[in-house]
Amino acid sequence: MSPVFPMLTVLSMFYYMCLRRRARTATRGEMNSRRAIESNTRALPINVEIVQYAKEVLDFSSHYGSENSMSYTMWNLAGIPNVYPSSGDFTQTAVFRTYGTWWDRCPSARLPFKRTPPTFCSQDYVELAFEEPVYPTAVHILETYHPGAVVRILACSANPYSQNPPAEVRWEILWSEAPTKVNGPQARQFTPCIKQVNFPTNLIRLEVNSSLLDYYTELDAVVLHGVKERPVLSLKTSMIDMNDIEEDEDEEKYGCGMDTLNKQFSIVTLREWPTNGYFDKLPYELIQLILSHLTVPDLCRLAQTCKLLYQHCCDPLQYIHLSLQPYWARINDTSLEYLQSRCTLIQWLNLSWTGNRGAISVSGFSRFLKVCGSELVRLELSCGHFLNETCLEVITEMCPNLQELNLSSCDKIPPQAFNHIAKVGSLKRLILYRTKVEQTALLSILNFCSELQHLSLGSCVMIEDYDLIASMMGAKCKKLRSLDLWRCKNITENGIAELASGCQLLEELDLGWCPTLQSSTGCFTNLARKLPNLQKLFLTANRSVCDTDIEELAANCTRLRQLDILGTRMVSPASLRKLLESCKDLSLLDVSFCSQIDNRVVLELNANFPNVFIKKSFTQ
Repeated sequence: MSPVFPMLTVLSMFYYMCLRRRARTATRGEMNSRRAIESNTRALPINVEIVQYAKEVLDFSSHYGSENSMSYTMWNLAGIPNVYPSSGDFTQTAVFRTYGTWWDRCPSARLPFKRTPPTFCSQDYVELAFEEPVYPTAVHILETYHPGAVVRILACSANPYSQNPPAEVRWEILWSEAPTKVNGPQARQFTPCIKQVNFPTNLIRLEVNSSLLDYYTELDAVVLHGVKERPVLSLKTSMIDMNDIEEDEDEEKYGCGMDTLNKQFSIVTLREWPTNGYFDKLPYELIQLILSHLTVPDLCRLAQTCKLLYQHCCDPLQYIHLSLQPYWARINDTSLEYLQSRCTLIQWLNLSWTGNRGAISVSGFSRFLKVCGSELVRLELSCGHFLNETCLEVITEMCPNLQELNLSSCDKIPPQAFNHIAKVGSLKRLILYRTKVEQTALLSILNFCSELQHLSLGSCVMIEDYDLIASMMGAKCKKLRSLDLWRCKNITENGIAELASGCQLLEELDLGWCPTLQSSTGCFTNLARKLPNLQKLFLTANRSVCDTDIEELAANCTRLRQLDILGTRMVSPASLRKLLESCKDLSLLDVSFCSQIDNRVVLELNANFPNVFIKKSFTQ
């Protein structure tokens, strides 16, 4: 027999085995799709696309609206569109708290963390739950005003409606892109090309960056398209499982590749080299300086190359400032445990957005701070829903040098827990936006934390008497430079008088949406006369602001840079001209919905004062 025949026989058998293996490993969706095509029957395809709007808003980092209403809140993203396809400023949409770079230019602005990956640019987020878990095929975002803020879309493997929480929660990036400038504020349906994932999801997360926007972005609804069965890329190739890829290129690119970091943290077996090349000739401090430019994942990878670089990468001086927020989806108790030995000298720590859905436990967080908290000066814990009273108690006991504490949107902390913060007498910055801090605890904090310079109490709905709070500030917080009272419901002219008399170093004051303040009482005139250092003043949606108030600001607050008087009917173009002529540094002026300031006036003021951004929103 010719030797060709055995070879053909072997090839035939190999081909047969490949077909059998493919038949066994093919996904149900692939087989069903093939049957549907081959049979050419009139039956409805098994993988029918499901289209659904968000059922519920589960979590978000900030919103423009109030905690007790629906206007401009993230909760408007649930259900069918309210506004789309109309364009303009509508209360029925979801609006985040900030836009542009204005909040980065005011006295309360915080210094950025070094080592933040350039590809991580998210500033806010919202998480949406849908009724049916599906394999996503498309995500439509209905943007009705100043679109272009969405920079990342993620899918979660956990079903928020399941009675049995999964052992592991995975987040996969469906789409990601750097912020882009969109020409014009008109409504649009944003449908980016998304990646396929290998698990069904009914939990979608949008992350936004509003830094390039001219005004607040407004979102109306989110539509999730998907199929119940796992889709296939083609009849000839099955879908790639992202877990099978050792180093996923997109995860590295977008800063979510923390899956291997826990292993990298713990690696101690390294190669032995006779020499370390030119590194042996460099001073220790110079190598440290070079490595200081690496991100945390890159630092962990470099630590695996040789003992010399391992020593440098594990040096606590490399972790003086550490932001884990870009890796929020991967950080857990194990990550913190491995970082402990490296963070004994840490001074700035950012754990914002991390630890949710059981990723970080109270015990894991407490163990980390007991080892690494003694030198902490700044601690960022925004949206840390794992935090409870025990965590705050540990913070106050283990962080005696703490000067800055951010608990923004930590709405799961019980009211009584905030009493512990009063033990940190060295605090200079405290952010309690959207927390459940109560009046008694806040009074105690103000009494003992007399070094406070920056305080945010925006949307703190459990405070009963803001006049009493303002009186305590005036008596105890003489060094206060910025104060955010956004949407406090009951402060009056009495509280403003106490505040203005006692806190004369104030440079920034947000009294937006404080309906109990009336210009007729002289409260705004009093502010202007007693706070000459004001650089930012928001009187948003106070209908009573009048020409007298604007003229007093022009005469006394010549350092003013940002002013928001949205919604007043009592301010004329003449008083605004006086203000613009007197306040040479003014760069932001919001006159949206000011009935006496029409578009013609805005165009005229823009022509005469080209360095001032005058905002005038509209409703179509």
